[in-house]
Amino acid sequence: VMSSSSSSALEMEIFQYIDAHQSDFIKDLKEWVAVESDSVQPHLRKEVMRMMALAADRLAALGATVNLVNLGSHQLPDGQVLPLPSVILGELGKDPQNPTICFYGHVDVQPAKKEDGWNTDPYTLTEINGVHLFTRNLYGRGATDNKGPVLAWINAVETFRALKLAMPVNFKFVIEGMEEAGSLGLEKLLEEENQSFFSDVDYIVISDNLWLSNKKPALTYGSRGNACFFVECGSKDLHSGTFGGIIHEPLLDLIALLDSLVDSTGHIQIPGIYDSVAALTEEERKLYESIEFDLEEHRNNCGVKKFLYGTKEEILLHLWRYPSLSIHGIEGAFHEPGIKTVIPAKVIGKFSIRQVPHMDLSVVKKQVVEHLEGVFSKRNSPNKLKVSMPLGAKPWLADINNLLYKAARRAIKTVFGEDPDFIRDGSTVPVARMFQTVTQKSVMMLPIGAADDGEHSQNEKISRHNYIEGTKLFAAFFLEISKLH
Repeated sequence: VMSSSSSSALEMEIFQYIDAHQSDFIKDLKEWVAVESDSVQPHLRKEVMRMMALAADRLAALGATVNLVNLGSHQLPDGQVLPLPSVILGELGKDPQNPTICFYGHVDVQPAKKEDGWNTDPYTLTEINGVHLFTRNLYGRGATDNKGPVLAWINAVETFRALKLAMPVNFKFVIEGMEEAGSLGLEKLLEEENQSFFSDVDYIVISDNLWLSNKKPALTYGSRGNACFFVECGSKDLHSGTFGGIIHEPLLDLIALLDSLVDSTGHIQIPGIYDSVAALTEEERKLYESIEFDLEEHRNNCGVKKFLYGTKEEILLHLWRYPSLSIHGIEGAFHEPGIKTVIPAKVIGKFSIRQVPHMDLSVVKKQVVEHLEGVFSKRNSPNKLKVSMPLGAKPWLADINNLLYKAARRAIKTVFGEDPDFIRDGSTVPVARMFQTVTQKSVMMLPIGAADDGEHSQNEKISRHNYIEGTKLFAAFFLEISKLH
């Protein structure tokens, strides 16, 4: 075990190297961003393949052994068959004395076109000064989601090699090219490799999300799940002049059903839905107090006049650790401009419930069905009611007191000079849950992107500061986890 003075001298040496090589690291990112590795649009699939090859070469240059695992192909709704990009399984170092950390990232991106409202070409990494003089932003599709963080991790590993330092940990890499299209084939691969590739992995780190604030670092320890529902009412299309006023109209039935789900304060009205929500502990409530979160800024970002709640704590609690229900639309209702005096025969309402620990998907489904059937039976309607749950994803929650989070917290303090916010994500992060369920290892989400990076939207960016300091954070984290392990 190193003394603290020798370890800080080592950190200084590492940080100086990273600072001195920023322009190389930015050049690497520019080269990666230039590849239109959009996994959503079929005609760009070959670019995703090219991107996987680039990433594999980059890992091989580190000295890693790289295995490109073929996942076969998939069929699109129009019948077209496309090859799935291979998944990279990489490995560097096998010292039994060291902990083994597996890093997950993806190098595919969301679609982007200049004419969608980008100020610069989305596939040319462009550096522009930010609002504050000290921030310089690197704009480009994939800069923050997720090419920037993947490269920052690789560059941190590269730094140890370049300085001829002993690797403090053994590294494994899982890098995919289908994350933006649902990570097709990944879960099956994890299950197949669980006894082999993952057998000696101690920890799994994902860096594919953002801080809650533009300036204050964060560690993410949970995300909500999601259950999507279809509720269908109906018979056959009728004319309102001939039948209006004498029949039970399916759309009226459906609107009554949808209206019964949530009240005007956002409270879900399905009996029993809150019964298995984990109780809020005092320790957890304290985490919310110190979080840096600007209500006004968040309100302006959403473009709404007011929230359902007035305090930071209430808003974050309802965004992260309580369930929510949202109505998304009605299929089969007339929605063109103008008027058409039809009574729609079959209408399907679509809504979803964001789940939290310890809600059970099968119980939630039963509660939803029973509630809707109860409301429907009171209407004495002869229409048919059908409720289905086409999609269900479970929530994910980690223990912030485990070694992984302790090491990351220390590394953040070293690099950024302050403790991180401990945050959860209101949306669903399937990979975190997938890795934890399949491998049963500790999983941590360690973001380096700021809240205003604009992942998935126009003018996506990562600041030069976050990209370079993020690289230092990863390097410091390797040292911290090796000390604690």
